[in-house]
Amino acid sequence: MTAFGYWLSSEEHRPLDLVRHAARAEELGFEFAMISDHFHPWLDAQGQSPFVWSVLGGIAQATGRIEVATGVTCPLIRTHPAIVAHAAATVGAMLPGRFTLGLGTGENLNEHVLGDRWPAPDERIDMLEEAIAVIRLLWQGGEQTHRGRHYTVDHARLYTLPEEPVPIAVAASKPNAAELAGRAGDALVTTEPSQETVQQFRDAGGDGPRYGQVRICWAESEEEAKQTVFELWRHSGLGGTINQELPRPSDFDAVAESVTLELAVDGLPCGPDPEPVVEAVRAWEQAGFDRISIHQVGPDQDGFFRFWERELQPRLT
Repeated sequence: MTAFGYWLSSEEHRPLDLVRHAARAEELGFEFAMISDHFHPWLDAQGQSPFVWSVLGGIAQATGRIEVATGVTCPLIRTHPAIVAHAAATVGAMLPGRFTLGLGTGENLNEHVLGDRWPAPDERIDMLEEAIAVIRLLWQGGEQTHRGRHYTVDHARLYTLPEEPVPIAVAASKPNAAELAGRAGDALVTTEPSQETVQQFRDAGGDGPRYGQVRICWAESEEEAKQTVFELWRHSGLGGTINQELPRPSDFDAVAESVTLELAVDGLPCGPDPEPVVEAVRAWEQAGFDRISIHQVGPDQDGFFRFWERELQPRLT
């Protein structure tokens, strides 16, 4: 059975609004929420990017049932995996049995900010594998030391640990990442409804949840929704690996000038009709995903919540 989640877009919303949205999502029956973890927004127009671990503390106090996952945290460069292990263990203690640590190889947009080199894709996968090992080592408790190819941990001990281990979901869009997710993770996260990715995850031993995302924009009219998407998420119409490589929001603004409105909204349900959203969800289900979050683009989250309650939830659940 599919579990439905609500996407908390840190790039678009202030921290207290994210906390309020999480609490409202819980009230309306969403089973989980995923929250993005960025240093920068993608485009200047998105306008926000609060520190995810502070927001998660607020969500822990404002909710009592809904599960929460980062979507996703990069433990490679800007934040050492030992610090991610510390932060996630604390959040796991504050959200007992309700927190999943989503991990991925990140984007230059966020990881360059300390002046570090941006590694090649295969190196980032190698770094992620070692980062996962470091995180799990520290979660064992006791004093731990690790001296690896990419990371060193020297006689470190996490004193605050959750009673239950925090699951790790690994983001994957390529075969080597899907294989790592199946071998070293407890769940899979991806942004495309690919049956092949699910199979690669399973072939590597993965038997946990498979997380997907349906991005939509509800509005009173289709045209209004399309304009909102074009203003805030037109960079998603860019192909290839560009989203991993550009270093600044201004760079995304520059290259996104070539994206037309039609390209920006291609395949993205816009407007008040629930059927395109239902179709998009079914595509993810058919590809083998069982935990699907819905990302409402733009400021009108209250309008989306009404749409969910009246139109989407009865059709999907």
